[in-house]
Amino acid sequence: MRIDLRQLEMFEAIERYGSLTLAAEALNVTQPAISLQMQKLEAQVDLALLERAGRGVKITEAGEEVLHQARRINRVLDDLRENLRHFKGVQKGVLRIAVVSTANYFIPDYLARFRKNHPGVEIDFRVANRDNILEMLASNESDLAITGQPPDDSDLIARRFKDNPLVVIAPPDHPLAGRTDLEPSELAQYPFVVREPGSGTRAAMERAFREHGLECQTSCVLSSNEAVKHAVQAQLGLAVISGQTTELETETQRLTLLDCRKLSLKRTWYVVYRSFRRLPPAAQEFRTQLLSD
Repeated sequence: MRIDLRQLEMFEAIERYGSLTLAAEALNVTQPAISLQMQKLEAQVDLALLERAGRGVKITEAGEEVLHQARRINRVLDDLRENLRHFKGVQKGVLRIAVVSTANYFIPDYLARFRKNHPGVEIDFRVANRDNILEMLASNESDLAITGQPPDDSDLIARRFKDNPLVVIAPPDHPLAGRTDLEPSELAQYPFVVREPGSGTRAAMERAFREHGLECQTSCVLSSNEAVKHAVQAQLGLAVISGQTTELETETQRLTLLDCRKLSLKRTWYVVYRSFRRLPPAAQEFRTQLLSD
């Protein structure tokens, strides 16, 4: 059996786009050409891999196995291409990095410094919640991830590089504002604005309250730090958030920080990458920059 790598690339594109025509357009080939290659691929394996489904096509059960292996082979080829760049230095290439939304407040400064020293490197920068950035690492969409909660995964390495203190924020006229050394039970009497499930900040907040046998009342769930801060200003509740995101609001007295030293909200930023894969030169250089600061 001799299967062409180009055929596997075409097959994966058909699954992604749902039709031979769209896959052909994406790969810049003609529809008859991609159809011919699929016929050859099916002849090689002596099984039907595609079947008609309305105006498009559907992957058969045998095709699902081919698709799984095609993705694995393409990941290996991606790794090979990136590893070969190692011999070319950091003059060119792509730095692919995914960060949780809170890290978006400070990582661009690191990237600006990196870009100044390596102007030929393209930066692919994505922002998502913790679960999604770890998925990006697993699917080879990203080389590095930045998160405040190290993953429990033996295939990933997490290196700490920066403190990430969390704080409790409130409107300046809140009944608890200005008081010192608040008890966690006093905070738990008020509703909280929280981030979406999968957020590292939310997980840390819930864990900190559970350590005192407490659960927070949730007034609303929001998907960004900016939305959380606006909700707290609008008196929708208290919130736990990274202190690195609140400097402007506290300086302008739109928000205040509550003093609750007994709540364990100290965290650390981690750079995360896959243990079994050599990092591309650009990612290696950026990781070194993070860890040496």
